[in-house]
Amino acid sequence: MSIWIGAALVAAVFVTSTISGIFGMAGGLILLGILLALLPVGTAIAVQGMVQIIANGSRAWFSRAWIDWRSLGFIVLGLAAAAIILAILRYTPDLATVCIAIGLMPILVWIPQRWLSLDASRPHQAVICGLVGGGLNLAVGVSGPTIDIFFIRTPMDRRTIIATKAATQVLSHAVKVVFYWNATMVLTPIEWTGILLAAPFAIGGTSFGHWILQRLTDANFRRWTRLIVTAIGIFYLIRGLSLLGAV
Repeated sequence: MSIWIGAALVAAVFVTSTISGIFGMAGGLILLGILLALLPVGTAIAVQGMVQIIANGSRAWFSRAWIDWRSLGFIVLGLAAAAIILAILRYTPDLATVCIAIGLMPILVWIPQRWLSLDASRPHQAVICGLVGGGLNLAVGVSGPTIDIFFIRTPMDRRTIIATKAATQVLSHAVKVVFYWNATMVLTPIEWTGILLAAPFAIGGTSFGHWILQRLTDANFRRWTRLIVTAIGIFYLIRGLSLLGAV
């Protein structure tokens, strides 16, 4: 990783952390796409997890007063089950599968509520959220759109949604880093330095995004979340299908 690539990565971390600070997701999707272009799949997923722990951790801290701790506890139960299942299966990701899976995720945010009414504030659905969302985060590196369908239709306001999702993602990304830790052994000292330098920019971007969030209405928050995630999903789907075609 050259100095210029490192600088571009730091800038990407700030921008994507800002996006995540506003919408609670999308930033991680973009950052993973950048990392997949630079690193092996497992390593990219682990590095993205490290950055997202910092970004989501700072977002959870800024919004800690609004975290729904009860829902978070049930989500963690599902996350633990997903980690155990994938560990038993000795799952290993590949680039085409990761891209196609991420590309298909935005379909979930367009499903009418009357077709699939999910609510993370309900204990049994919170467990399912942790199982499915946590499992996808471990399997393909991100799960924002999947987790989003359990939150965006709840009676929670945007601040509670952002805070609880951020806390959920901190734990999910932490498990992901542990799951792919062996893949980080290929990183050079320069690359580790770049990751460390990106940390304050992740916090700065999250803080800026949090400031914008407070000035966004609930209606605009939900509308822009869908549009941005869909655009990112189309990019991933096209890339994944092109990788399959190249085989």
